[in-house]
Amino acid sequence: MSTTKNRFSALIAVFVILSIVLAGCAAPPPPAASSAAAPAAEMSEMDKLVAAAQAEGTLSTIALPHDWCNYGEAIETFKAKYGIAINELDPNAGSGDEIEAVKANMNNKGPQAPDVIDVGFGFGPQLVDEKLSMPYKVSTWDTIPADAKHPDGAWVGDYYGVLSFIVNTDIVTNVPQDWADLLKPEYKGQVALAGDPRVSNQAIMAVYAAALANGGSLDDAQPGLDFFAQLNAAGNLVPVISKGATLAKGETPIVIAWDYNALAWQQGFEGNPATEVVVPASGIIGGVYIQAISAYAPQPNAAKLWQEFLYSDEGQLIWLKGFCHPIRYNDLVARNVIPQDVADALPSADLYAKAVFPTLDQLAAAKESITTQWDAVVGADVKAAE
Repeated sequence: MSTTKNRFSALIAVFVILSIVLAGCAAPPPPAASSAAAPAAEMSEMDKLVAAAQAEGTLSTIALPHDWCNYGEAIETFKAKYGIAINELDPNAGSGDEIEAVKANMNNKGPQAPDVIDVGFGFGPQLVDEKLSMPYKVSTWDTIPADAKHPDGAWVGDYYGVLSFIVNTDIVTNVPQDWADLLKPEYKGQVALAGDPRVSNQAIMAVYAAALANGGSLDDAQPGLDFFAQLNAAGNLVPVISKGATLAKGETPIVIAWDYNALAWQQGFEGNPATEVVVPASGIIGGVYIQAISAYAPQPNAAKLWQEFLYSDEGQLIWLKGFCHPIRYNDLVARNVIPQDVADALPSADLYAKAVFPTLDQLAAAKESITTQWDAVVGADVKAAE
């Protein structure tokens, strides 16, 4: 999965009450007719959306591992709250795979067509340019910062984090503290990415972060490719898409991943194995992900309801419990609705103060450079573990 920003405002929920126009009667309608019409008159826009989504009965998601941003709790809560089944397609897919799944199902609204996607910020322009998403503005729209949403609702920022190293300290005793440390001979066959840099936003952003730590800039991702070429040539890079399981088994004892994924894995291990999560001293890059509804969604109302749920206080706090900073974070803080135990479990705010956030144009250029040059410059065929 793959990026920007902070700054948020105030929550507005819009409910429209329909009026009933009675024609052809000079006298007031009898009480029976009035009471029969009342329920329809009192039905809010949200009530109507819930009814329409429940009539569809299913929501198809893609690329939502349950330990990513606490999506497991989000999925189960949504199902219990609305009685709608969720068809989970390929939880381990990358952002590029999600885009391809939407394109592959333009003319097929069967069970393999996703209704919603959660992709890296840099994929936003593609969604708009290729008309792959359905514009929709959630009821909390005004509390989402303007620079983290498309003005027409074609995509909306959902959460953000920074790149980190998670280290299995049962195997690695000298924990790396910065990108340059990863090149040390002692880490031979130990360093892995949490995705394929040719399609995974998480891995693309790791290369981008390495660029910042090695003389590059937000406008120059080439040093990141050169760094990973050195890492591969030294034999330190393991060409495996690392997950919590490969980290725990010691197959990939040092993994470069979003801090929220690293912290969730660490929490899940409960000390076995022992792990340490490190935000590197340099190259601290912030990554925003975005939500969008497929333009070809088989269940468009369920998709809209899913968005409403995720951008409600309830949905935002579920993400926060999974160590992801939700896009409405500042609004939640301003209204003092974050439980103290959730706030206490979050990484230090100082980390986020140091993070840099690329613009959409910078992300688009970096993504193009990294995805198209990885094979030629780095030459590591990163694949899922067998």
